[in-house]
Amino acid sequence: MRKSTLLLPILVVAAIAVLSAIFIVDEREKALVLRFGRVVDVKETPGLAFKLPVIDNVVRYDDRILSLEVGPLEVTPLDDRRLIVDAFSRYRIADVETFRQAVGGGGIGGAELRLDKIMRAQTREVLGSVSSNDILSSDRFALMLRIRNGAITQARQLGLEVIDVRLKRTDLPQANLEATFARMRAEREREAADEIARGEEAAQRVRAQADRTEVELVSEAEREAEVIRGESDAERNAIFAKAYGADPEFFEFYRSLNAYANSLLAGNSSMVLSPDNEFFNYLKSSDGQTATQ
Repeated sequence: MRKSTLLLPILVVAAIAVLSAIFIVDEREKALVLRFGRVVDVKETPGLAFKLPVIDNVVRYDDRILSLEVGPLEVTPLDDRRLIVDAFSRYRIADVETFRQAVGGGGIGGAELRLDKIMRAQTREVLGSVSSNDILSSDRFALMLRIRNGAITQARQLGLEVIDVRLKRTDLPQANLEATFARMRAEREREAADEIARGEEAAQRVRAQADRTEVELVSEAEREAEVIRGESDAERNAIFAKAYGADPEFFEFYRSLNAYANSLLAGNSSMVLSPDNEFFNYLKSSDGQTATQ
């Protein structure tokens, strides 16, 4: 009875000791076995692992790829055009023992604070060595590789592996942004004014050409009209001369009738002439012959 009473507690203690000596390493993590704060074993393979009960302590670290957001930081490229840059990086814990020695009990949080400083320093260094046009162009990819390669060396001292770096946003500071927008508006207004001026100049040329064409056409038409009028007058005079030669008396009578028709108009038939004036010769005749004195 006494033996069974003593054996039961011993078995319980032994079971507890065995269970406390066994731990499971998940496939998504790595584990360090610490003995009095000193690393005695590194467990990177998933499955069961063993440690000394009570004496050893297990610290687990995430073995997956992690992300670090680098907050907005101001950089000054070679052309002194300040930019606000947002970036992020992908990293993982490559060497858990070095990681533990570098950050101690700070864990991921402490490591990210130090990695953030590294990323900011590398971003400023790389982007400060090029112009803003290079940052905003397709050369961004090469710049991101330079930032990553520079961060890899420093992050290795923390036991970290920097896998990728990306620039998310590259903007001007608010004050510079407003000044840039104002300059863009001024440039567009200037371009619009230039276009309007060129349009007015073209319109003036078109109007001048149209006026010139109009003057030329009118002058040509008037010249042709004068030529036609002169030819008509010559033809008329020739007809008059021929008529005069055929019957001078009838020609004089015809011309007198035209003169009467043009002179004795309704409302304008008052004439101050001597009754013996030759103008009235045919008016005094009853047979259409010139009246003799």
